[in-house]
Amino acid sequence: MLGDGLLGDGSLRNGSLGDGLGCHSGKATMVAAAEAAGMSETLDQLRKDYPTGPHDQPQSMCPAFGSLRVGLRMRRTATILSGSACCVYGLTFTSHFYGAKRSVGYVPFNSETLVTGKLFEDIREAVFQVAKPADYDAVVVINLCVPSASGVPLRLLPKVIDGVRVIGIDVPGFGVPTHAEAKDVLAGAMLKFARSEAEQGPVQAPRTGRAERPTVALLGEMFPADPVVIGGLLEPLGLAAGPVVPTREWRELYAALDCAAVAAIHPFYTASIREFSAAGRPIVGSAPVGHDGTADWLAGIGDACAVPRATVDAAQNRLLPMIRGALAANPIRGRITLSGYEGSELLVGRLLVESGADLRYVGTACPRTPYSEADRDWLEARGVQVRYRASLEDDLAAMAEFRPDLAIGTTPVVQKAKALAIPALYFTNLISARPLMGVAGAGSLAKVINAAMANRGRFDTMRDFFEGVGEGHAAGIWEQVPTLRKSVAPAPRGKPSPGTFEHSPIGEMA
Repeated sequence: MLGDGLLGDGSLRNGSLGDGLGCHSGKATMVAAAEAAGMSETLDQLRKDYPTGPHDQPQSMCPAFGSLRVGLRMRRTATILSGSACCVYGLTFTSHFYGAKRSVGYVPFNSETLVTGKLFEDIREAVFQVAKPADYDAVVVINLCVPSASGVPLRLLPKVIDGVRVIGIDVPGFGVPTHAEAKDVLAGAMLKFARSEAEQGPVQAPRTGRAERPTVALLGEMFPADPVVIGGLLEPLGLAAGPVVPTREWRELYAALDCAAVAAIHPFYTASIREFSAAGRPIVGSAPVGHDGTADWLAGIGDACAVPRATVDAAQNRLLPMIRGALAANPIRGRITLSGYEGSELLVGRLLVESGADLRYVGTACPRTPYSEADRDWLEARGVQVRYRASLEDDLAAMAEFRPDLAIGTTPVVQKAKALAIPALYFTNLISARPLMGVAGAGSLAKVINAAMANRGRFDTMRDFFEGVGEGHAAGIWEQVPTLRKSVAPAPRGKPSPGTFEHSPIGEMA
């Protein structure tokens, strides 16, 4: 097992986390440990697929949630986590909060099983226990930070057990910048596996059968109505909407690969795009949002699928006037700043501008890729500042600079905006959870955005009402405002005597 993070006797290589380091040790230490444990190739691929910068990493939830979410939404797919108990608790809690209705497997460990290599054997045993063909098509095993940094070699797991595929991936927080990109880590791994199966011979047909017309696979999670709307836009071209990747079951992966072209609705799915490209499928960036976006997207899809230009022109002449009418009927008037971490921020920005909004800033936690260039160019040509890998500080600075009538952003952005009496909307729940494509998208945002901006007077009333009430350490009404005291460093603790009890970290954190 040399070269896989384990020595011949099963012990971990020097520099791994067997010396007691844990996920509290910091990113640099974790990266160094992972490279010393034989994970350099994995980390290099993650750096290439999901580059950081201009900031190191946006502030966001644990990236592994993205991969976990993809697996939990798929039929006949089991998911097993390998990581610290605290991380697993947080991830499973969040997953069930977002509607997961199935169990998540967990392989616990401690310093001894991590150092000796027993953790890998425990994971292998768990996979054999779970991989029952009557229950599952695939078992997904996800290494979190410390197992990844320790070089726990999921690549040595069997690829198939009794017909059940085994997908092992590393999704460390120090290697995958955002949970949105972690969706691509698993989706790309599954597409790679499915592509190799299709190359070897016949594969399972889609549940509803193969489409009669050539299909366009849709890359990136989106509002459920959007694929239906996209299907309507493709119909005049003689095309149909294919599966949405990430898919909802394994057999849909074959149908996605069997497409005429891929629509990179979310442009940062780099691993998935690599697999589609290896299958010879052309990739089309941007999306059918607003008038201009729909016109360009239809032309791009037409070129990729060899649709006659006259047919594309006829489709544009039929569809674009309806979109223009919907935009005119649902105007947005006001200054807006926009930020989020879903990956559709630039698309929403285009829709806002075409709706009449005075959009000044778009920040996204996702990276810049070739498939979002058209959106960036379009926005910047209209005076919108676009920031990739935007940090919370970037988003707050934009809000402070432009003093918008409405701030759309993440939870801390919304919190800060409301503290400043600026109306605000949470991007994930209130904006990205609405249709964006075609005619349906053209009128979907105006009502909620205009209603939010109309609340400015209520914020002013509340601010006036609470004038004089303290904030932070001085919250409340005081005869004498409390003095803010600096935190005092705790006194150093000596090593506990043998046999005494101490509340010290256990397991992965030991």
